[in-house]
Amino acid sequence: MKCPYCGFEDSKVTDSRAMEGGIRRRRECLSCGQRFTTAERVELGGLVVVKKDGRREEFSRDKLLLGVRKACEKRPIPHGSVEALVDDVETQVHAQGKAEVPTSFVGELVIDRLRDLDEVAYIRFASVYRAFRDMDDLKEELAALEQNRAQAEAGAGQLPLLPTEALEGLSARRRRGRGRRRITQATRAGARRSDAQGNVG
Repeated sequence: MKCPYCGFEDSKVTDSRAMEGGIRRRRECLSCGQRFTTAERVELGGLVVVKKDGRREEFSRDKLLLGVRKACEKRPIPHGSVEALVDDVETQVHAQGKAEVPTSFVGELVIDRLRDLDEVAYIRFASVYRAFRDMDDLKEELAALEQNRAQAEAGAGQLPLLPTEALEGLSARRRRGRGRRRITQATRAGARRSDAQGNVG
C-alpha cells in the first residue's frame, strides 16, 4: 500500500475494524512514520450487465456509485446513505445468481431506493435513466411520485374506525356481559338441582 504522504510502497497495519461491506485498516508508513486509513471492500466480479442496445460490459460498482452521487449532488442526504444504497443494489444484483443481468433491472433497483431516500435525487436519476422525452413524461413521473407519497401518508396516519374510548367501552361491556351470563347460567344450574332434589324427596 503506497503511502499518501511520501509515496513509499510499504506499510504496516496497526488496527483493523469491520465496516459495512468491508474492512477498515489503520496503517503506518515504514518510511516516514505517517499514519493513514484504508478501506478494503470485497469485489464481486464476473457479472455482466446487458444494455438496452444489446451491448455487454462488466458490472462496475464505481460507475454505479458515480451515477447515484450525481443524482444526489447538493441534496441534504445523510452521510454514508449513498454508499449504503449502492452496496444494497450490488448485493441484490449478485443475489440473482446470474452471469448477466439487464441494466433495466439495476436501474429499477436504484430508482426504488432513491424514491425513499430523496425525491429530487429520484427525479434526477429517473430523468436520465428513463430518458424523458418531454415535459409530459416528467409530469407523469411527478404525478406518480405524489400519488405514492399520498398513499404512504394515508397508510401511516390511518385512523381506527372507532375512537379508542369507544373501543375500551365496548370491551368493558363485553366483559360485564360475559360475567352476567356466567351468573345466570350458575343460577339456572342451581335451580335445576333444587328441582331434582325436590322430585326425589
